[in-house]
Amino acid sequence: MQNVYFKDLGGIDYKEAWDLQEELLAAKVALKVKNRDIPAAGQELPTHDLLFCEHPHVYTLGKSGSENNLLVNDTFLKNINATYYKINRGGDITYHGPGQLVAYPVFDLDQVFTDIHLYLRTLEEAIIKTIAHYGIEGGRVEGLTGVWIDANDLKRTRKICAMGVRCSRWVTMHGLALNVNTDLSYFRHIVPCGITDKPVTSIQKEIGKPVDFEEVKALLKKYIAELFQMQLVG
Repeated sequence: MQNVYFKDLGGIDYKEAWDLQEELLAAKVALKVKNRDIPAAGQELPTHDLLFCEHPHVYTLGKSGSENNLLVNDTFLKNINATYYKINRGGDITYHGPGQLVAYPVFDLDQVFTDIHLYLRTLEEAIIKTIAHYGIEGGRVEGLTGVWIDANDLKRTRKICAMGVRCSRWVTMHGLALNVNTDLSYFRHIVPCGITDKPVTSIQKEIGKPVDFEEVKALLKKYIAELFQMQLVG
C-alpha cells in the first residue's frame, strides 16, 4: 500500500493553492524524467499528495470553457468579493467559496493506474460514499463528470460535486469541489460547468440543515485513501 501525504490547507487564496499544486506536480515530473537515465533499482519514485482546502469566493474557467458562461463583469465581481481566474484544468466554469470542500490530489498515476477516466470515476465514487453517510444517494450522468442527485430523473437532476483535472506525464492536479454548507447563490452568476438545464445543490440543502464540515473532511479523506488503496500520512 502506497503512502499519500495529506495536508489540510484550511482557508487559502485560490492562486496560492494553485501555485502549490504546480510546484508539487513539477517536482514529481522532474523526478520521473530523471528516472529515465537511472536503473529501476536505483530510482526514487514520486510521492502522492492530497490537499484539502476552502477558498474565498472565486470563479475559475477551465481551458475548454467559454467566458460567456461568466454572467457578470469585473465591477460586479468586486461588489460580491469574488475573483476570477482562467486556469489549466479541463472543464468549464465553476465557483469555489466558503463551506465548499475542495480536494486536490497530486498523484502519480504511473504507480496507480494509467487511466484518466478510471481516475475520475474513482474520485466520484469517493464522493458518492461520503454523501451516503448523510442519507444522500449520489450518482453519475452519462457523458458528464461529477456527482449528481436524482441522476436518473433528468428533470430533477442536480450537481453536488464538480470536478476538473489536469494530468501531465500521469501526474494529476486540480480535482473536485463538494458543496457542503456552500452559499449556492454565487452559482447564479455563472452557467455552472457550461450546463444550462441542471442546477447545483449541497449537502446542507439536501438534508435541510448545516453539517459538520470537519466530519465531511474525515469521511472524504478516508474514502479517497481506501479507493486508491493508499495509506494516509500526515
